[in-house]
Amino acid sequence: MNQTNISPEALKAIAEFQKIEITSAKIYASFAKRQKDEHNRKVLEKIAADEAQHAQIWKQYTNKEVKPCKLKVIFFRFLEMILGYTFVIKLLETGEYDGIAGMEKLKKEIPEIATIIKDEEKHERELIDMLDEERLNYVGAMVLGLNDALVELTGTIAGLTFVLANTTLIAMAGTITGIAATLSMAASNYLAERADGNPKALKASVYTGFTYLLTVVFLVLPYLIFPENMFIGALVTMIAIVVALIAVFNFYIAVVKSESFWRKFAEMSLISLSVALISFVIGWLAKLCFGIDVA
Repeated sequence: MNQTNISPEALKAIAEFQKIEITSAKIYASFAKRQKDEHNRKVLEKIAADEAQHAQIWKQYTNKEVKPCKLKVIFFRFLEMILGYTFVIKLLETGEYDGIAGMEKLKKEIPEIATIIKDEEKHERELIDMLDEERLNYVGAMVLGLNDALVELTGTIAGLTFVLANTTLIAMAGTITGIAATLSMAASNYLAERADGNPKALKASVYTGFTYLLTVVFLVLPYLIFPENMFIGALVTMIAIVVALIAVFNFYIAVVKSESFWRKFAEMSLISLSVALISFVIGWLAKLCFGIDVA
């Protein structure tokens, strides 16, 4: 391509986008190699090939060979193992769409970019929608486990904090309650899924139970770390963990489901923190009414 009429700033932006595309191609190709499902593997290979082709388009303007960012490839491979390839791909594509939006100002210098970008966006969205990741079929079960654990355990532990005033006792009570609630929630979800005719009711209940138990571990952890008399510090830390868990989980859902983050984050945070506050007050009143004094 003729670079005569292209400004240095535009060439710099195109070079950056070229590097993003070639890095994404490397990431998607690595995902495809790890994929056992033939359908998903072929879709991922196609996306990788398209990304490499996009990089070639930008190379026509830069006339430079660009290598993928190895650190980014390693980081996203790690994310894929934990959060799944759908999350990582959508996260990458969101970044690419933002970059494309920033290239709108290049239309005057490179008129054909508008058509290229439009075709690429449409094609890749269609390909991504073809992906079928098993864990995404159980998002509802995970939401159930997390939401119930946050509401029930946050309230229970907050209430026990003022009554027992001892981190060891609170951790013990929270652990016992959490494990019992995990088993109860998993069993209840299994029966509910079976009643709805879900052939994978057991797996759905496992996702619910695992998410619930993992949340219990995070909520009890501050009380295992802080000294026995620093129960208020443990409570404040637990509340911070609750907000962090809600933020991380809702960000994951927002990305993979293409939904609003802030509305659901605010809603879940308000419910969990309100229950914690009410339970803390109830614990304080119960201690006064019953004259409880844990020495």
